Amino acid sequence: MVRTLSIRLRPAAAAVALAGVALVSAGAASAQELRLLMIEQVGCYICAAFNRDIAPAYEASPEGQAAPLIHADLRGPLPAGVTLASRPFVTPTFILLGPDGAEVDRLIGFPGEDFFWPYVNEMIDRARTRPNG
Repeated sequence: MVRTLSIRLRPAAAAVALAGVALVSAGAASAQELRLLMIEQVGCYICAAFNRDIAPAYEASPEGQAAPLIHADLRGPLPAGVTLASRPFVTPTFILLGPDGAEVDRLIGFPGEDFFWPYVNEMIDRARTRPNG
């Protein structure tokens, strides 16, 4: 399933979001075994802003407890045991990983705090309710 949301933002806000945010579903897992992989790169000011402003709140949130945040560099190796549907090409990209390290869902780009939380919640909810396989 692929969903795309087009967002119209003021120029300042547009610098912090991508116009198209795609969600791609591919699997299922229980929430206790989920992880949220953030693909980032040096020089990505959106990544730096996320890590500064959102990551601490995420880590302390129920979402962060359900799917702890881990990081990987866009051009570096993936964490051990991680299997993705495709190699990310945009930073940041947030990939929900199941218990086996396989990609369950994906959020490409950072659509801003007001959109990030609902999308992550939706990703976690889908992973919780979808049967394995």
